[in-house]
Amino acid sequence: MQTDSIYNVLFLCTGNSARSILGEAIMNRLGQGRFRAYSAGSQPKGEVHPFAIDLLKSLNHPTADLRSKSWDEFAVPGAPKLDFVFTVCDNAASEVCPIWPGQPMSAHWGISDPAAAEGTDAQKHLAFADAYRQLNNRISIFINLPMRSLDRIALQKRLDEIGRTLPEAS
Repeated sequence: MQTDSIYNVLFLCTGNSARSILGEAIMNRLGQGRFRAYSAGSQPKGEVHPFAIDLLKSLNHPTADLRSKSWDEFAVPGAPKLDFVFTVCDNAASEVCPIWPGQPMSAHWGISDPAAAEGTDAQKHLAFADAYRQLNNRISIFINLPMRSLDRIALQKRLDEIGRTLPEAS
């Protein structure tokens, strides 16, 4: 694991259209200078969900470089060396992931799929806001971990605990 340079973090989901995209945007903002985030999917939809883009724009996140892509991009020579891989949907946690070079730390941070929300547009937007809030809370905890003072086992325990963090009431 790196100690002085920027940690590379990959958020994985099945479609790479909502949760993993939100995770990438949040991590790149909150972890700026210490973390570089990416996102990918096992079966990418090929486009970022419009509600995810709307939410991120409303919160002044840059969105121009966000795109739905396959996790295959991160398993080829020349891809960024990953330090952390977080699955953010239930489907991705049970799928067989590629072997990541360098054995990144990984954890499952499951979040309900806002793209599957039903109801009015307002209810759907609320589902995206809730997913954002949960990811923001978990990423905030993660980036404040004392990375240099935790050994690999202690760090893995903390990553798993973050994934079990219950969402705070809205």
